[in-house]
Amino acid sequence: MKVIGLIGGIASGKSAVATELAELGAKVLDADLAAHQAINLPEVKQALTNRWGTDILLPTGDVDRQKIAGLVFSEDSCRSENLRFLEKTLHPVIRRQFESELTQLTETGHGAAVIDAPLLLEAGWGNLCDAIVFVDSPRESRVQRALLRNWTEEQFTRREAAQMPIDEKRRQATYIIANHQSAQDLKNAVREFWESSFSDG
Repeated sequence: MKVIGLIGGIASGKSAVATELAELGAKVLDADLAAHQAINLPEVKQALTNRWGTDILLPTGDVDRQKIAGLVFSEDSCRSENLRFLEKTLHPVIRRQFESELTQLTETGHGAAVIDAPLLLEAGWGNLCDAIVFVDSPRESRVQRALLRNWTEEQFTRREAAQMPIDEKRRQATYIIANHQSAQDLKNAVREFWESSFSDG
C-alpha cells in the first residue's frame, strides 16, 4: 500500500484534495478528527487536567476544545509552551492510531491511504509516507477562506505562525498540487497526480 501525506498552509484546500483522493479510492486518515478523538482518551485527559485543571472540561466531562484552543493560540506569553505541551501529549497517541489503521489497511489489501495532517512534518509523521503532497494556494485566498470560517485575519496569522513556514513545507514536499484557480482545476490536478503516481496501486 502507498501512503500519501497531505500538507499545506491553513485553508489551502487540503480537505478538497483529500475528498477527491477518497473518490479515487484512497482511504483518508484525518489528523484533526484523530485529535478530537484522542483528546478525550483517559490518559490524555488526565495529562491535560494535571496541567490546566478541571476548568478545561465541559459539564459532560469531555475536554472543551475551545478552551484548549484559547490556551495554545492566545496572545498570552505562555501560548508557545502550552502548544508544545499539547502536541507532545497528542502526537504520539495519534501516530499510534495511524500506524494501527495503516497496518489494517495493508492487511486488507487497500491500495492507497492519505494522511491529511496540517502538522505532518512538525509531528515527525513524514516517515509514514511514500509521498508528501503540498497543496499550494496564495495567502490572500487562504485568508478569505479562513474568514468564511468565522476566523479573523489575526487568528489566521497567529495559527499559521505556530506551524512550520510555508516555504519549508513546500520544499519538503515530493509533489505540489496548485490550488490557484477553480474547483474543477483542482480536481484535475489531483487526478493528474493520482494517474501519474498511483494508478498502479
